[in-house]
Formats: sequence, C-alpha cells, structure tokens
Amino acid sequence: MRILSSILLCLAFAATPAKAQTSTHMLGLGPSKILDTYLTPEHFSGTGYTYLYIKDTAPTDTLRRWTSTIEHEVDFSKTKDRSGNTSNLEATYNLYWARYYNLQPIRHLRLQVGAAANARLGGIYNMTSSNNPAQAFGSINIMPSATAAYDFNIGSQHFSARYELNLPLIGVMFSPNYGQSYYEIFCQGNYDQNIVPTTFISAPTFRQVASIDWHFSQRMSLRLGYLGNYLQSNVNNLKSHIYAHRIMIGLTRRL
Repeated sequence: MRILSSILLCLAFAATPAKAQTSTHMLGLGPSKILDTYLTPEHFSGTGYTYLYIKDTAPTDTLRRWTSTIEHEVDFSKTKDRSGNTSNLEATYNLYWARYYNLQPIRHLRLQVGAAANARLGGIYNMTSSNNPAQAFGSINIMPSATAAYDFNIGSQHFSARYELNLPLIGVMFSPNYGQSYYEIFCQGNYDQNIVPTTFISAPTFRQVASIDWHFSQRMSLRLGYLGNYLQSNVNNLKSHIYAHRIMIGLTRRL
C-alpha cells in the first residue's frame, strides 16, 4: 500500500507542470498630454510618473506552450494648458491580465500571441474650475496582444530585448453624456447612456512596451525600457485622450 501511494504521489507531481516566474518592478518619467472635453476643450501637457509591476508565469515544460502575464500600472501626471494658467491632476490605474500562446520560430527568438483583458480606473481634477471640476473614468477592454523577445550576447554579457503591443478591440466604459452632471447621475438617478459599449473605432486605445534586460546575475536583471500608453475615446459627444510616454527603469527577478 505504501508503494502504491508513493507511485501515485510521484505521478501527481509529474503531471503538474513546473512553472517559472519572473517579477519586474519599474519606475518611469515622461511627458503626458491630456484632453477631456467634459471639463474643457483646452489641451493640457506636462510631466507624468508611472509605476509598473509585471509578473510572468510560464510552464518550464516546452510541450506546454501557454503563458500568463499580469501587469499593474499606476500613472500620475500634472499638466497645464497652453497659457499656463490652468492645471489638471490626473491619476490612472490599469490592470492587465494576458494569456499567450508561445512560439519559437528560430533560436533565441520567442513570440507570443494572445489576448489581454484590461480594467481601468481613474480621474482628472481641474484645479481652477468650479463648474464640473472633476471627471472620473472606468472601462473594461479586451485587447489582442503580442510580444517578441530576443536573447543576445555582447562579449560575455547576456541581454534580452522585448517588445509588447496591445491593440483595441471591444469593451465598455463609463461616461457622462454631453451636458450631464454627476449630480444627475448619482443623486437623481438619471441614466443617460452612461455605460457605453466601445470598439476600436470609438475607443482606439493601444499600448506598447519596449525594453532591454541586462542579466547581470542568474536571478537578477536590470531593465531599461519605454512605455507608450494611448487612451482615447469619442462617446456621448465627448472626446478624451491621455497620451503617456515614459522612460522606464527597474529590476527583474527570476523565481
């Protein structure tokens, strides 16, 4: 009986694929450009800051080709209008959960194709307006996604280059209607198409991340990268966009 139990236990461990994980923490700095016609038709620009956490999980068994990725992105920016007299504060949280199918067409090159689910929450506060001074936003999107990673050496040092692209497809978002106040929505209960289905036409939002890792040890890497996040919508007769460009730096740890 003990022998049978030992055999079953070994088979259970053998049937469970081993998983390799990497976690990355990055900080970024760069320009932000903001437009939200619910608050004002004026364009704003300034400096933004980003914290990005990425966790990749992949079976080490090459016969199992699926990879999961979770990303937490927190953005904050302070922008001014073209005259420099009006300021906006913007904060956004994005959660990305992606599922990829892995391909390796040639040695050292890894490709992933799949889809990402994106949940977004945030808001903009106009520091000088007394009429509709704030705008909140929330959305859920399904985005086709792909990555490419290439390993190479420079002398005795090992590096990896990676590129990730998320494209718009479909989703839903919250938006007040043109001329509708938040008091009407939340206090009087006047619903006016405030939950809006979106497509790649009405909300052409996309995101790209390019990075290079220097593997200075077996478990640790220094990552330098670029993050471009382009959040756009044109719904309920209101236009908005947040364009964020960030130079990112951080550390990656292999578990």
